[in-house]
Amino acid sequence: MFEFLQQLQSSGKPGPLATLLSSVTPDSLKPSYRFTHWVPGQTPLSTNKEVVTAIATYLIVIFGGRELMRNRAPFKLQFLFRVHNFLLSAGSALLLALMLEEIVPIFLKNGPFYSICNTRAFTPRLVSYYIINYYFKYVELIDTVFLVLKKKKLAFLHVFHHAATAVLCQNQLEGKTSVQWVVITLNLFVHVIMYYYYYATAGGAKIWWKKYLTTLQITQFVIDLFVTYFASYTHFAMVRFPFLPNMGDCAGSEAAALFGTGLLTSYLFLFIAFYRATYKKAGPNKTKRAVAEAAGDIRGSANSKVIRRDNRGVAVITEISEE
Repeated sequence: MFEFLQQLQSSGKPGPLATLLSSVTPDSLKPSYRFTHWVPGQTPLSTNKEVVTAIATYLIVIFGGRELMRNRAPFKLQFLFRVHNFLLSAGSALLLALMLEEIVPIFLKNGPFYSICNTRAFTPRLVSYYIINYYFKYVELIDTVFLVLKKKKLAFLHVFHHAATAVLCQNQLEGKTSVQWVVITLNLFVHVIMYYYYYATAGGAKIWWKKYLTTLQITQFVIDLFVTYFASYTHFAMVRFPFLPNMGDCAGSEAAALFGTGLLTSYLFLFIAFYRATYKKAGPNKTKRAVAEAAGDIRGSANSKVIRRDNRGVAVITEISEE
C-alpha cells in the first residue's frame, strides 16, 4: 500500500479518490481555474477587503439578528440544523480523505521535515483542497445563525473562533505556508466527529463523550502548536539568527507564520478556559446543564418549568435530573 502511494507521488498523478470524483463529475460542473488556484483578486474571498467585508457582514447579521429575535419566540429548525451538520461532517471526511492521499505519499517518500517545510510540498492539488477548506469556514458561519434563530447564547469563544479561522485560512493561503496541511487535516478530523455529534444530538441521541470531544479539540491545538512553532523557529533561526541550531528554512511568509502561531496559541488558551469552566468548576448538575447548553440541547418538555419571565419573553429550561 505504501509503495503504491509513493508511486503515485512520484508520477504526480492524483490519488484514486480524486480520480474517481473527477471521472464522475460532468465537465459543466467542474470548477474553473480561479476556484482551484489561489489567484489574489480573482479567486473569491482572496483579498483582505473581501475577507473584512465578509466577517463584518457576519458580525452584523448575528448581533443584529439577536436584537431582532429579542422579543420573538425561538425557531426550532431541527431538520435544517441536522442537514447542516451532516453535510459539514460528511464534507470534512471527504476533504480529509482527499488531502491524506496527497500528503501521505509526500510524507513517506521525503520525510516529515520536507512535508511541512519544502516549497514543493505546497502542491497545486493541495492548494485546491486548502481553498475548499477555506470556503468551508464560511459555511460554518451558519452555525452562529442557527444559535441566533434558536435564541441560544453567543459565547465569545464561538464567535471569535469562527470569524478568526476564516481569516487564518486566507492568511495561510496568501502566505504559502507548507505546514498548514497539519493544522487543516487535524481540524477536519475533529470536525468530522464534532459535526456528527451535533447532528446526532439534534436528533435526540444521548451521547456521553462531549467532554472528550473538547479534550480532542485541545489536543489538536497542542499538536498544531508543536509543529508550527518548530516550523517557525527553524525558519527564523536560519534566516535571522543563524548562530542558533536549526534544520533549514521552512516555506511560507514570516507574517503568516507569526499570525498563525499567535492565533492558534489563543485558541489553545480559550479552549482550556472553556474546558475548565464547563467541566472542572461546576458541580455535577451544573456540568450537565453546561454541556446541554453547549450542545444546543435545551428545550421545553413536559418536565420543564419556567424559571424566568421578562420583557424578552419566557425562558424555558429543561430540568436535568441526577443520574
